[in-house]
Amino acid sequence: MKLKRFCLAVLLTAAAQESFAQEHYFIDGYHGGVYGHYPVWYTQFMTSQLQAHPNWKINLEIEPETWDAVKIREPEAYAAFKKLFADQSDAGRIEYVSPAYGQSYLYTGSGESMIRQFSYGMQKVKEHFPEAVFTTYSSEEPCFTSALPQVLLSFGYKYASLKNPNTCWGGYTRAFGGEIVQWQGPDGSRLPTVPRYASEALLANSTWQTTAWNNGREYIQSAMAMGIKNPVGMCLQDAGWRNGPWLKQKAKYETWRNYIGHIADKQNAQVWKLSQEDINVSLVWGAQVLQRIAQQVRSAENKLAIAEKYAAISALHDHAAWPQRMLDTAWKSLLLAQHHDCWIVPYNGRKGDTWIDKVQRWTDRSLAVSDSILQGNNAEEKYFRIVNTAAFPREEWVTVKSDGGTGKWEDSKGNPVAAFRLTDSTMMLHARVPAMGFSVYRRTEGITKDLEKKPLWRMQNGKYLLETDLYKIEIDPSRGGAITSLVAKKLKQRQMVDVKKGVFNELKGFFYDEAAWRSSTDTAATVRITEDNKARVTAEIKGFIAGHPFTQLVTLTNGERRIDMQVKIDWKNNPGIGAYSQAEGYRAETYRKAFYNDSFKLKVMFPVNLPQQRISKDAPYDVTESRLENTFFNSWDSIKNNVVLHWVDVTDGNAGFAVFTDHTTSYVHGKGHPLGFTLQYVGRALWGRNYSVEGPTEVRYAIVPHGGEWDKGKISLEETRWCEPLTVAPSSNSGDFSLLTVKDDRWQVPAIMVDGNDLLIRLYNAAGDAKEQEIVFSGKAGSALLERLDGQVIKPLATRQASGKTAIRLSMPRFGIRTIRLKNVIQQP
Repeated sequence: MKLKRFCLAVLLTAAAQESFAQEHYFIDGYHGGVYGHYPVWYTQFMTSQLQAHPNWKINLEIEPETWDAVKIREPEAYAAFKKLFADQSDAGRIEYVSPAYGQSYLYTGSGESMIRQFSYGMQKVKEHFPEAVFTTYSSEEPCFTSALPQVLLSFGYKYASLKNPNTCWGGYTRAFGGEIVQWQGPDGSRLPTVPRYASEALLANSTWQTTAWNNGREYIQSAMAMGIKNPVGMCLQDAGWRNGPWLKQKAKYETWRNYIGHIADKQNAQVWKLSQEDINVSLVWGAQVLQRIAQQVRSAENKLAIAEKYAAISALHDHAAWPQRMLDTAWKSLLLAQHHDCWIVPYNGRKGDTWIDKVQRWTDRSLAVSDSILQGNNAEEKYFRIVNTAAFPREEWVTVKSDGGTGKWEDSKGNPVAAFRLTDSTMMLHARVPAMGFSVYRRTEGITKDLEKKPLWRMQNGKYLLETDLYKIEIDPSRGGAITSLVAKKLKQRQMVDVKKGVFNELKGFFYDEAAWRSSTDTAATVRITEDNKARVTAEIKGFIAGHPFTQLVTLTNGERRIDMQVKIDWKNNPGIGAYSQAEGYRAETYRKAFYNDSFKLKVMFPVNLPQQRISKDAPYDVTESRLENTFFNSWDSIKNNVVLHWVDVTDGNAGFAVFTDHTTSYVHGKGHPLGFTLQYVGRALWGRNYSVEGPTEVRYAIVPHGGEWDKGKISLEETRWCEPLTVAPSSNSGDFSLLTVKDDRWQVPAIMVDGNDLLIRLYNAAGDAKEQEIVFSGKAGSALLERLDGQVIKPLATRQASGKTAIRLSMPRFGIRTIRLKNVIQQP
């Protein structure tokens, strides 16, 4: 028996050695661009290397705008490279694997931003390379998100890769599967994909590589030992590196297109229902610079979505010209502001032109265009529109500017409107607005009758009690202004605060220079009611955290499920906040780093009175139901996806509690640790950079108690209201108008665009089932077509005309995305 085992071992070793001596496949190529890194001479370098190495193939992840500069700076090299690129057959030597306009991480922005990254990027690439075929998506950074399969398939992609072996600073996907997997997205779409193999380990003494980075012996042998017949490694080199072919040992360079299409074993591909939590990503969450970048991007993203929809509404109702160039400028600026380098190396660049500076310029440009679209109407001063870009009707209090005079307020039918003055320049109106449209209001002659007012707050035992039709909140100044009670009236008077597990709305973190945990409850706060009217009540809380003054606002509005909150911390200096200081001896190769450990960062805490808690969180065109026991890790080799995009929700199945933030950040939760979100980190992080505070920290957030789980509690609907508030625009004396209504308010309309005489409508099933739903368009359409994202027609849709409106019926799975083209609906002015 021993002899047999010995002989078998010898044979296996010999086979492994023989297999390693054979050619192995490798994905080489380049990553970067004119904004990140792309030297003036680099196109000539790539061209000469391709000519010198006829068996070499490359895969490109180059910022599409790069080619505008190359065409001017290197015209001869540009022409030569175009000739090499022209062969886009499977045997061709160049594949464009990521045309994303701003090379975004994708998980940090909205689902619609993800789509525009591809649509604008592919358009730009084809301007320079008309023959370009987009077959495989791949990225050198962890630019992945769970909803990619249906987006890629809708753009005509066939394959994908989930490897990023040489740039794992920001994370990596979970090791799973063999040669090929069927990557299944949340809607059920499947895409043949090369995963990070189950045998593909993280590289020792590195915090940026896996073993696939150079096709090493250990990597190849481990892959073949688990039955992978055709192992493939990968490195998309930084544009600017002078290596030419990456490997020195024998290897067969391939494009992803040819490798997956003709070499890899697709027949035995395992289905992988990839969760967002299988994408293990980590940035310096809580760093003030990242916080501000994320807020600027979110603000521009939300405003542009509103402006584009309003432009479509105006095109139909006012016969206004479609502002395509303006929208292109706004979108391209936003997409560049979402560049992954903004998030992972924000300080890089020359003084005045760091990524921080770039994001400010790009988002300012996007916001300026959006504001111009929203305020561009020629209108009579006494009329204005309250615009609703959601596909469901809304009834909310809205703040509008006023000339300071007295006056009555009426809707478009002459009915009086509840209104009252806030200041000399603003008033609040109780607006009713139809779906995807607007209501017109005007100020008339006369005196506004004072509304009957009942105080929305009182004092009781030294505490402030705030009460609306939905909530009763108790704020305790002696405990730093913490919320000691929150009763949700519509949830059978449920008490949402678990005082045994912590302090609600507390600021808490570890200040390592003091070697102490510090809390906003350490000192008493002063509380002042700054607003108390028929619509809402606001409490201002002023206190200290480790000697640094902070101000929190808590606002309750009658009829509003969302409780709005803000915090501002006026830092006196640069405190150290986090698990420990790494001021001395920071090494990139060290697995353990303080910035990974969110449990020690300054957080806003919400100990919720819910037993057996489960977590859900939104992602671009997805909602992830968490499988994590907790969100905590402190080392590069144990990263968990604890990202909160718009909201995170905790539930026990009977009731739930959602937290919304104004920027992408991380959340904390675990057994014995209540829900919270990361507010501040100060200390060493990536590449030893000191992430400091420069000025105050200011964050908007909100909470929404609800019944059931996130879907039953309509948290996706609240997300739409949070991201797309009712907007005031100038108006002439026209009536109310509704462009589009979706009968099921669990369906969202992320975008509406004009294309010639046609109207494009993007739909997303955020929380509904797969049942057929009706979409009603306020006008006549020549026909309705279901399209892919690349414009390919899938099928015509049946329509029904009635009373000047067009009804379309459509079904799609939960988390599905669909695009409808309504033909010939735009009347030329």
